[in-house]
Amino acid sequence: MNQPTVLLVDDHATMRAGFRMILEASGVQIAGEAATGLEGVARAAALDPDVVFMDVQMPDMDGIEATRRIVAAGGRASVVIVTTFDRDDYLFAALDAGASGFLLKNAGPEELVNAARVAAAGDALLAPAVTRRVIERHGAAVSADPAEPAGFTERETEILRLLARAMSNAEIASELYIGEATVKTHVSNILMKTGSRDRVAAVVWAYRNGVV
Repeated sequence: MNQPTVLLVDDHATMRAGFRMILEASGVQIAGEAATGLEGVARAAALDPDVVFMDVQMPDMDGIEATRRIVAAGGRASVVIVTTFDRDDYLFAALDAGASGFLLKNAGPEELVNAARVAAAGDALLAPAVTRRVIERHGAAVSADPAEPAGFTERETEILRLLARAMSNAEIASELYIGEATVKTHVSNILMKTGSRDRVAAVVWAYRNGVV
């Protein structure tokens, strides 16, 4: 299995060193480091990593704006916000900027490594508790009786409900005994049919429309 490449963006050298040690010990490759948001944007463009671990509070440019610029540039990198602060304003601003995940710096080594691999695979990194906060922000479901949405296949509905349980493509493939490539195709169809930019938006759509 190819290991993902990660760019570390944090203004604390000791934090970057700690992340590097944890990730490299598990085979994850560090593409590079940056100490400011502005530098992070430049290095993401130059290095084209699979994943960017992005701090929020940094000199020159905060991590939210840096995330927005990296995503807008259209590179392959998925951005995971890694912050000390479990704040809703950071969470929602990060998701609005296009971040693929939200992680706290007190996460254990296994969580950090898993975050790199999940984000590199194109999966969103939202724990169920965080998903609930996103749903609460966008509004509760309009139906208490889950039904198959118009235009969805039975399999797509099934996969959308598993997405709402914060399952990765690999986990969904294992759950349904189908190939991961097949899951990716279904997820792409779900995003198109719901008009969603990403998996997070699709889950919000699912809750608001009573699919889950």
